[in-house]
Amino acid sequence: MNEQGRKIKVFSGNANKKLAEKICKELGVHLGDCSVTRFSDGEIAVNINETVRGVDVYIIQPTCPDVNENLMETLILIDAMKRASAGRINAVIPYYGYARQDRKAKARDPITAKLVADLLTRAGADRVVSMDLHAGQIQGYFDIPVDHLLGVPILADYFKGEVSRDTVVVSPDLGGVTRARNFASLLDLPIAIIEKRRPKANVSEVMNVIGDIEGKNVIIVDDIIDTAGTMTKAAKVLKDFGAKSVYAACTHPLLSGPAIERIENSVIEKFVVSDTIPLPEEKKIDQIEVVSVASLFAEAIKRIHGNQSVSKLFD
Repeated sequence: MNEQGRKIKVFSGNANKKLAEKICKELGVHLGDCSVTRFSDGEIAVNINETVRGVDVYIIQPTCPDVNENLMETLILIDAMKRASAGRINAVIPYYGYARQDRKAKARDPITAKLVADLLTRAGADRVVSMDLHAGQIQGYFDIPVDHLLGVPILADYFKGEVSRDTVVVSPDLGGVTRARNFASLLDLPIAIIEKRRPKANVSEVMNVIGDIEGKNVIIVDDIIDTAGTMTKAAKVLKDFGAKSVYAACTHPLLSGPAIERIENSVIEKFVVSDTIPLPEEKKIDQIEVVSVASLFAEAIKRIHGNQSVSKLFD
């Protein structure tokens, strides 16, 4: 790919090479030749096996589990590109790890989302491209341009033609209302909200449902599903409140710990996720359906490379 006389190359670490390959296919380029290996003591070794001098490079690497390993791979890849005299270095991070630590919830808490932003910038990234940041204000943690893509339209596309007029979109908490409203507007559906109290991390207690869901099909929409405790409890409560059937959708399927077992044993009929995070074979169950974000990231890369508006993707 070559626009305005500038070349482009796409590289990937080990976090989600399949997504990187899909994006390259959409762009019509080959995935760049680099290797990310380990020394015997676990240190990360990066080798860029082709020239990148003066080239605009895109490093596709979500910081998903193992988050610390993948974050370090990203930083070292950026540093290697900078030292190899790459043109513009673009960190494409479909899932931005540590985004949930975006503020001081109590005394002496770190703001790790800001720390990661500083590390990426200091390593040499000229731009960051991400999707569905857990908190939109994380864009302001960077002193470099950030393109924030939205996964909601891709998830909503899956349900087009599948939902009836008696369907309600549900936000699993008050913080996700805007996301649920955007999802619902794409399908012209009403929304409901689950009011809950969270005693501690990864543990939630559902309290009430705001909105009419009795006798309705419902779709729970969230950005990140980690242990699936909140989502599966929410699904049960929705059923208890009279929902006819329960579906769920999320952009980033971390699915750690007991998540898969919880989903299998839940009342959720279909759980739609994106491929920002790779889904291992052992986590591929009948209830889970994966939709790809590759075409959206490819189009964003084309627009960035051609100095075109990325915001047009959301019109």
